[in-house]
Amino acid sequence: MNLHQGSPVAAQYRSNVSLNTWKERALSLAEKLDLFQAAYRSSWRSERLLILAYHGISLSDEHNWNPQLYMSAEHLAARFQRMKSDGCNVLPLDEAIRRMYDGTLPERSVALTFDDGFHDFHERALPVLQQFGFPATLYLTTYYTDREMPVFPLICGYVTWRARGGEYAGWQDKGLPAHLDLRTPESRAALVNQLHRFADQTALSAEERDQLAAQLAKYTGVDYEEIRSKRILHLLNRAEVKSVADAGIHVEMHTHRHRSPRERDSFVRELSQNAASIERLTNREPAHFCYPSGVHWPQHLPWLRELRILSGVTCRPGLASPSQDPLLLPRVVDGSQLSALEFQGWLSGAAALFPRRSRKEFTAENGIAQATAFQNIAVSHQV
Repeated sequence: MNLHQGSPVAAQYRSNVSLNTWKERALSLAEKLDLFQAAYRSSWRSERLLILAYHGISLSDEHNWNPQLYMSAEHLAARFQRMKSDGCNVLPLDEAIRRMYDGTLPERSVALTFDDGFHDFHERALPVLQQFGFPATLYLTTYYTDREMPVFPLICGYVTWRARGGEYAGWQDKGLPAHLDLRTPESRAALVNQLHRFADQTALSAEERDQLAAQLAKYTGVDYEEIRSKRILHLLNRAEVKSVADAGIHVEMHTHRHRSPRERDSFVRELSQNAASIERLTNREPAHFCYPSGVHWPQHLPWLRELRILSGVTCRPGLASPSQDPLLLPRVVDGSQLSALEFQGWLSGAAALFPRRSRKEFTAENGIAQATAFQNIAVSHQV
């Protein structure tokens, strides 16, 4: 990471460290003064719903690659144990939202959501949910459910991270980098963005993008067959979607290609394709929606109402309350980087009283923002 004096990255890093240090100290003091329990017991907390958002539960070392959005299964189990120990009432999302607006929420209400629908949900998250008997909602983006391959920009970021620190000879093809510099987070991010642009500009198919990622792995000495065999950064396939639905997981909408178009026809098409795929795979009509990467625009709200969507969740941190628009509900995104103390602060509601830094989906270390990870997946190969 470029932390030399005066660099933008250094300034952001110092700002985040300073805020985190201050917040941790304040939360530690609040816990010692028994303010967490006071928050738990308050009528303010009782009428609010904490919606937790998870993304990936590591099959291998993904939580080291991207601790913002990934954690290990052991880490997830520790989170659930904290909820159980603190007496939280973990409710199905649909019931929790309905009861919040009805004013009948039980104390310490929590709803669990998982975004995107990665294969690791089936292999890692579902067993932990079953162990604790917790209900959950899975927001599924459906384009890759028919494609047994990793999500292209994400796998490029992961491969460059696995090969970090070195320099490698690359492609001889026009438009592709002949020199692969993976020594810094910034150089890795630049390479991933270059490959992403090349794939879009040349209208590569999903299969051709996967071949490009495999070539990147070959040039950098990363075992791509191991990634494929473990299905790292693959989405659930059809059988797995049916399996999690049969296990009681509510599968809801996250758009077909993980994007939030600003044009009505494109937006409606994304949701319609997404909803049709989910209904076909689960025999259940979805009614709830998660904005991809939390990105939403004012015009989305009337379109969602026209489609009779019951709720929409964002990635803006906070507790949901009856005064909020059901199509703009906040969530707390949990990952390895969130301390145990701050997590408990959110469970109690006390953390909502402290300032928060703006949320970024991915740092430069991870190569590319998730907001563009699925964007324009298949402009030339629409399904």
